[in-house]
Amino acid sequence: MRGPEITTTKRARRLRQSDNDAEGALWMELRDRRLNGHKFVRQVPIGSYFADFACRECRLVVEVDGSQHAGNKYDQVRDQFMISSGWSVLRFWNVDVLKERDAVLETILAAIERRLDRHVETNDLRFLAAEGYGETYS
Repeated sequence: MRGPEITTTKRARRLRQSDNDAEGALWMELRDRRLNGHKFVRQVPIGSYFADFACRECRLVVEVDGSQHAGNKYDQVRDQFMISSGWSVLRFWNVDVLKERDAVLETILAAIERRLDRHVETNDLRFLAAEGYGETYS
């Protein structure tokens, strides 16, 4: 029987309580299946890392980053771990979530619907697809 991992649960709760404005704003759009019925959870443990938001059904992680994440090697290692674990990773800047929320939500939907290229890296976002992204299933 699967039970809670006390240390992990406590850390996830602390992270949820310390959401920044952009994470809080995006959560209001993603929670309760508000984005086309897709279920998202926040501060999900994946290995020793925590994803800001994740859709388990789609195996999609959504990260909301501040400027301290620009070119961050730790994030690159973290992203590679998640991708190797079967999760695609989509990263947005805080400012874009706050100012361009509709475009952010449309991009999340495009990732869910597998309409994004496997690797997208622009000034506004970064998307790295896990193996199997874009394949159709019978």
